[in-house]
Amino acid sequence: MNAGREAYSYRLDPSVPPFPDDRPIIIFDGMCVMCSGFARFILRVDRRARFRLLAAQSPVGEALYRHFGLDPFTYETNILLQDGRAWLKSEGSLRIFHQLGFPWCLASAARAIPLKARDWLYEIVARNRLRWFGARLVCFRPDPAHADRFIA
Repeated sequence: MNAGREAYSYRLDPSVPPFPDDRPIIIFDGMCVMCSGFARFILRVDRRARFRLLAAQSPVGEALYRHFGLDPFTYETNILLQDGRAWLKSEGSLRIFHQLGFPWCLASAARAIPLKARDWLYEIVARNRLRWFGARLVCFRPDPAHADRFIA
């Protein structure tokens, strides 16, 4: 699912601070154990450093959630920001896995499932992720070795 805005529209939004967007960015809930685990997974398997990471709780993350009309407090979707466009829910996740190469790109086969059904499943996990996996006491911070992969 695409957020439906023009590419790079956030650059014209005065409430969104400037940030480097020359590579795809994954915006994730830094307080969620599952989401933080996904960020660590990306750091481990994305050996080419294709993706940057951005905690939704950061000023830029919160501004982007608002810009795309999302609740900046419940974070019921990660955002893949690529080529100035925001990809949400299952479509964003599948695009991430596709770009990670083999074997992760095999997840793209899930596109055979209708989008409505994929997003319905995604929403169930998103709504229950804190109850099922837990919440961190502090927002996820990168190891200093990966600091260049994060947007503050």
